[in-house]
Amino acid sequence: MALPNKVKKLLSDAEQLSDYRDCSSYFYKWLHNEFSKQPVGNLINARAEFIDRLLIKLFHVYELSHEPDLALIAVGGYGRGELHPYSDIDFLLLVTEQPSEEICEKIGQFVTMLWDLNLEIGHSVRTIEQAIEQKREDVTFATSLLESRLIFGNHIEFEKLKTFVLETPVWGSSDFFVAKVQEQNLRHRKCHGTAYNLEPNIKENPGGLRDLQTIIWVAKKHFRAETLQELISHGYLTHEEFQELSECLENLWNIRFALHLAAGRSENRLLFDHQPQAAEILGFGSDGKASVERMMKRLFRIMSRVRELNQMLLSYFEQSISPQNSENVVEVLDRNFERVGHQIRVKDPSVFFRRDQLFVLFEHIADNPEITHIYPSTIRTIRQVRRRLLGDLQDYAACREAFLRLVKHPNGMGRAFTLMHKHGMLAAYLPQWRNIFGQMQFDLFHAYTVDEHTHKLIKNIYEYFDKTGISEFPICSEIVTRMDKPELLYLAGIFHDIAKGRGGDHSELGAVDAIAFAKLHGFSSADAKLVAWLVSNHLLMSVTAQRKDINDPAVIKDFATRIKTERQLDYLYCLTVADIRATNDNLWNDWKNTLLRELYLHTQRALRLGLENPMDQRDQIRDKKHQAKQRLLNLGYQEEKIDLIWSRFKANYFTAFSEQQISWQSEHLLSSTDLSQPSVVVSNKAMHGGTQVFVYSPYSGALFARLVSVIGSKKAQIQHAQVLTTKDGYVLFSFVILEVSGDPIASGRAQSIKRGLEQALSDPRKKIRFKKSRSQRFKDFNIKPKIVLRPHARKDRSLIEIQAVDIQGLLTKIAEVFQAHLLHIHAARITTVGERAEDFFVVSNNEYQALTDEEQAKIHQALRKKFNAETE
Repeated sequence: MALPNKVKKLLSDAEQLSDYRDCSSYFYKWLHNEFSKQPVGNLINARAEFIDRLLIKLFHVYELSHEPDLALIAVGGYGRGELHPYSDIDFLLLVTEQPSEEICEKIGQFVTMLWDLNLEIGHSVRTIEQAIEQKREDVTFATSLLESRLIFGNHIEFEKLKTFVLETPVWGSSDFFVAKVQEQNLRHRKCHGTAYNLEPNIKENPGGLRDLQTIIWVAKKHFRAETLQELISHGYLTHEEFQELSECLENLWNIRFALHLAAGRSENRLLFDHQPQAAEILGFGSDGKASVERMMKRLFRIMSRVRELNQMLLSYFEQSISPQNSENVVEVLDRNFERVGHQIRVKDPSVFFRRDQLFVLFEHIADNPEITHIYPSTIRTIRQVRRRLLGDLQDYAACREAFLRLVKHPNGMGRAFTLMHKHGMLAAYLPQWRNIFGQMQFDLFHAYTVDEHTHKLIKNIYEYFDKTGISEFPICSEIVTRMDKPELLYLAGIFHDIAKGRGGDHSELGAVDAIAFAKLHGFSSADAKLVAWLVSNHLLMSVTAQRKDINDPAVIKDFATRIKTERQLDYLYCLTVADIRATNDNLWNDWKNTLLRELYLHTQRALRLGLENPMDQRDQIRDKKHQAKQRLLNLGYQEEKIDLIWSRFKANYFTAFSEQQISWQSEHLLSSTDLSQPSVVVSNKAMHGGTQVFVYSPYSGALFARLVSVIGSKKAQIQHAQVLTTKDGYVLFSFVILEVSGDPIASGRAQSIKRGLEQALSDPRKKIRFKKSRSQRFKDFNIKPKIVLRPHARKDRSLIEIQAVDIQGLLTKIAEVFQAHLLHIHAARITTVGERAEDFFVVSNNEYQALTDEEQAKIHQALRKKFNAETE
């Protein structure tokens, strides 16, 4: 589309910097206003035309147009004539020889003017020889030259360069193809191999614009094709696939264009901050999460289609460009399928009229570890069959039988399941799966859509059966090897989140779906109930481990009562570990691993003893004391001194800590020369999944706030906190801390934290300084802190639960409120999940009693006021 006449006139009349800025401002307003009125392709072409005219005008202003040996060449996206509102402007100044000082000065003035206009530019000045040398070393530069376009100047030199780019053996078709595929594979790995991140990169994610551009680049280099449409005549695209790719491209352009407008800058990652405004700009509505969900589902469906077409076309290209690299070994698998190298191919597409053969194809993949991909012609056939399906594949008895064979196959839930997910077979089989495809999650710790999270969960369960699982998850690996029906664990994984997005309790709704599935597929009543129970209770173990004191026998008894049998415990433990690991790449760590393992082992022991004969707390204390004392005696400490130290501790000390922690803390106290003075010890290596911090001090109500402030100022995360008092007025603080990455604290950093805590104890008036925090995100999701006060199991205690965005110093602010209201903190459990903090405190009032209704109301109000002040 031609530029508006007013833009042309403003640009033509511009003389001063302010004139050019006014022209640009008017153009950008026009661009924004026109977005809802005309195709996005017109607008990105219009911006390229605007930049063309601007550069040509400035070329004349700075007298570069008088230089006959100079060519101004657009490269990259600008070379294609595609510029989104704030896309970088890449151009090459091609010279026949090194420019003189006078020309260099003019070029400098030209570039400076562009910077003064706040344009993001990428430029270079090269001779043809230098461009060729750069091209030889850099496939990215070679690609940008492939899309070069002359804007102004020496067309003869430009044609020489263009001819060389296409015909030179430096990057022949085969080498160029291999390099671009490797580049794409690396890009995909950086995105963890999935398009379904909740904050996807429109360009870089699998199925993004780069995947479309890769197809175009290879087609240009090998087939000399200028457009996708030309691939139809070469026999690589059908008319329908060309229309589909064109539609996908336009949709991705629309979303990227809207993202630029929402961000007000060049931005390719669709961050949570920008999603609501981008959704509104695109016409999905302004109703918050609902409009974002509609937009993101559209985006994920587009990316899925692009990724599938990209794989199909690149496989076709490989056969044409590098036939010597395509393995020609053909192995007959049965009368309908054969293996061609590492790909499976259907002999006759009409075979899929028998719908169960779609799953037989994946059975062959499960049977043959050599098969890693599906042959391109077979992908095309699967896509055609998918479009023509009437109803769900689970409606066919033969499909149900084939699907169950896959679920029960030792390798069925490995690569075969991944390819089923990737090529839409799960959505074609299960109607509920279609509902969760591309389903967003707004809980601040899930990193993937519901379907991709579930896919990763299944992959995690599958890992239990291989060598890596045995070394990393020995308990899970041991459990699954003795499971009589591991397929029930897989089915629980498939259904655990399948009801998300419908409203209501997804666990209960998913359990209903699981029962219906089991009934349709002929499962026994007992098996159906187990799967439904797992789906209904899939959050129980993680919630118990992270929010309750698993060293408390009463907690274990209550949990074991809900679990009921050791078999259900086994299944739930394996499901829980896989679920947490699939939630977020940064969520799983040794601390969570330790918590779940200890909960599993404690519960297993309780079930084996019998719920009617629970382990007495006195027996537990006796066992811990015996084991801890034996360790200390072996280190040379005297029993009398050990008993003297322990006589100062209340019984709850021995229930709160493991025998390893008790002996480590006692060793520190036994080595102290003056127990009247405060002291600190930080473990040099991980213990119970994290770095342990133990603080011993005379009691002070303000001490907890200072200690957590020091730890926060050192950029460490508190995962768990325990506060206990001795019989003689001292207080014991125990923290489990981790790096932001989830790893234990490095030894050098551990000593720095120790010194900081010692200074806080020795100089209570010294101010603790925080480093400047990173900016907080998610403001558009209207995430409000949740504060709940409720009774505790002990009548003289109250429980305070706080869920909030993890702002820096959050724990310090909470402690300050507690200090102001003279609360005693008896225990704390701190959990940071992604960007969300979930903190639990066991407290009492100044008289060591449970909080009254009036006290609860005052504390609730004070915490709310503190959080509101922080976010303003």
